[in-house]
Amino acid sequence: MTTTFHETRGWNVSNDEVMSDNSDRGAVSIAQLDSSAKSSTTVSGRPPAVIRLLVLATFVVILNETIMINAIPRLMGALHITEQTAQWLSTAFMLTMAAVIPVTGWFLQRVSTRVAYTTAMGLFLLGTALAAAAPTFEVLLGARIIQASGTAVMMPLLMTTLMQVVSEKDRGRVMGNVMLAISVAPAMGPAISGVILQFGSWRLLFVVVLPIAAVITWGGLKQLKNVGEPRFSTIDWLSVVTASAGFGGLVYGLSRFEGGDVRVAAAIVGAGLVAIAVFVFRQLSLQKRGTPLLDLRALRHRTYTVALILMAVACMAMLGAMILLPLYLQNVRGLIPLEAGLLMMPGSLAMGLLGPTVGRLFDRFGGRVLVIPGAIGITLALAGFTQVTMTMPIWQLLGLHALLMVSLAATFTPVFTLGLGAVPPSLYSHGSSILSTLQQVSSAIGTALVITVMSARADVLRSTGATEALANLDGMRLAFVVSAVLSVVVIVTALLLPARADSAGKSEGADR
Repeated sequence: MTTTFHETRGWNVSNDEVMSDNSDRGAVSIAQLDSSAKSSTTVSGRPPAVIRLLVLATFVVILNETIMINAIPRLMGALHITEQTAQWLSTAFMLTMAAVIPVTGWFLQRVSTRVAYTTAMGLFLLGTALAAAAPTFEVLLGARIIQASGTAVMMPLLMTTLMQVVSEKDRGRVMGNVMLAISVAPAMGPAISGVILQFGSWRLLFVVVLPIAAVITWGGLKQLKNVGEPRFSTIDWLSVVTASAGFGGLVYGLSRFEGGDVRVAAAIVGAGLVAIAVFVFRQLSLQKRGTPLLDLRALRHRTYTVALILMAVACMAMLGAMILLPLYLQNVRGLIPLEAGLLMMPGSLAMGLLGPTVGRLFDRFGGRVLVIPGAIGITLALAGFTQVTMTMPIWQLLGLHALLMVSLAATFTPVFTLGLGAVPPSLYSHGSSILSTLQQVSSAIGTALVITVMSARADVLRSTGATEALANLDGMRLAFVVSAVLSVVVIVTALLLPARADSAGKSEGADR
């Protein structure tokens, strides 16, 4: 899951025309933003048309992120590669996202909505077509990188537009609809790929997606209007290089912990952290001149920072569980990938379908009544997974997974809305970029952590004579314990969040 918001621009959604700037700096007044946002919400209560178009496109590109999971065995045979090499198709996607996201704020500030949409979907279509015809693994890997570049632009575009065109009183409901697409798409990816692979080769995964994405792109270009005015700004290339090297290197280094040389992985992580430190100091220097690539002043807002921590830890715990559960179902219980994907689909669909309801409840009651029970539910579900056995009934697994997904639904939508609602519009792009980058990094940390813990524990047990199945099972239990402990931090941070973003604004007015 990747989410980014971008720089404030003039909006006039009711007429779909560009507003003129009201000051030399191109900023608009809060009153104008409120008026524009209110006019964008339809009488029927549905999200504005521009949001519906972007949600549909986002659904398709995110679906692609997980659709390759079940294809790895086919790819190994067809392209004559090892499993470790095939895994690069997922690792490279994540690396590209981590490297590109910090730059998307600057890019979306400079271009119109239609140009950003064309760029995102154009890259995605190009990558999908290239992947479908890829003669070698190297070409397929390059195609996945191109796809990831388009995805990295689409999510920021959606979230930026949402924050600008939807009034504050309706953001919870609309964000709930958006979260439906964001959460259902990755959940459906493995199951859909499992079905498609029953009928043909791995190329069908791209052949099926390509015409669907093309129709959505054509429909979007036909209906989508520019709702913002681009602003010229320079780019600091040292920031671009250090951000890409730092965040990309960190994610790559973390991925190397999975079965790789620990010393090499640690060295890459260390180099990534050094590059990130250089990037941070560079941004602090550029802030004094008003030209940072990523404005870190968003971190001065307490509610945003608390939400950032909560989202990062929740992503670590969630990704850990989502990696472990398929491994348990396939390696310990002997299910085929399609069966494992279908078993996890009910809980994931429940998470997505509850999004609109959670959004409406947030608009009515605020965030705390949702986030605190959701955080507790996450911990209870992960604690339940620590008790998995060789014969745990399937209905219990379904129940625990459903509890985890429903609890995440109750947590993510309010936290997104509260956190980004706590920063001023001028920092939407930067706050969103920080959040999205941290999501990629925390996901990589969560994956590396649980895989490392599981593998280390299993190796110890195998050395003492335990069977392969029992060693793996006990390693998974310990890894689930780590995820459950992490989730306790989610509960603590949930208690620090306010009920509504406007309450946060009052307490943080000095920072604005």
